Amino acid sequence: MGDYSKALEFYEKSHKIREKALPSNHPDLANSYNNIGGVYNNMGDYSKALEFYEKSHKILEKALPSNHPSLATSYNNIGGVYNDMGDYSKALEFYEKSLKIREKALPSNHPSLATSYNNIGLVYKNMGDYSKALEFYEKSLKIREKALPPNHPDLAQSYNNIGTTYFGKGDYSKALSFLEKALAIRQKSLPSAHPLIKQTKDNIDHVKKKM
Repeated sequence: MGDYSKALEFYEKSHKIREKALPSNHPDLANSYNNIGGVYNNMGDYSKALEFYEKSHKILEKALPSNHPSLATSYNNIGGVYNDMGDYSKALEFYEKSLKIREKALPSNHPSLATSYNNIGLVYKNMGDYSKALEFYEKSLKIREKALPPNHPDLAQSYNNIGTTYFGKGDYSKALSFLEKALAIRQKSLPSAHPLIKQTKDNIDHVKKKM
């Protein structure tokens, strides 16, 4: 917790300096609001996070063309807060706005597109719509397999998400196959005590108990 309050203090000091030095719609101010929003989000203070992400977004909307990738990131951040709050229809709305911009502004195999597809998949999974979740997770995986090195943590995330979705569907052999791929990458790319390794092993245990 101490780290978050230190981060907030730092970002707020930086923001005060920028507020004095810059016009009120300067993109650097949007960056400040975004950083502060991120800290509140990590602290689980979602209403504060939304407040600052929306302040940031307002500036970006005025300062940037409507299909600028920074606007997509901004929509994505707001969508993430709504997802954490369990407001899945709002989360989808913002993730889809983000995706629309990214599809126009970025090449079709750009990792940010994979992030968008992954996030939309996550919302569908949270809503219990496993076939929709798989559709988006697989789009994300396709890009990541082309764009990233074979032991990249984002690939492990894709395999893990697809595995846990198959688990939700009751397809345990497919679930196991994807979770084992996720574990293999995580064991190569992360320190041995990393919580994601434990999480993946736990997921595998859950699947094996069902088989």
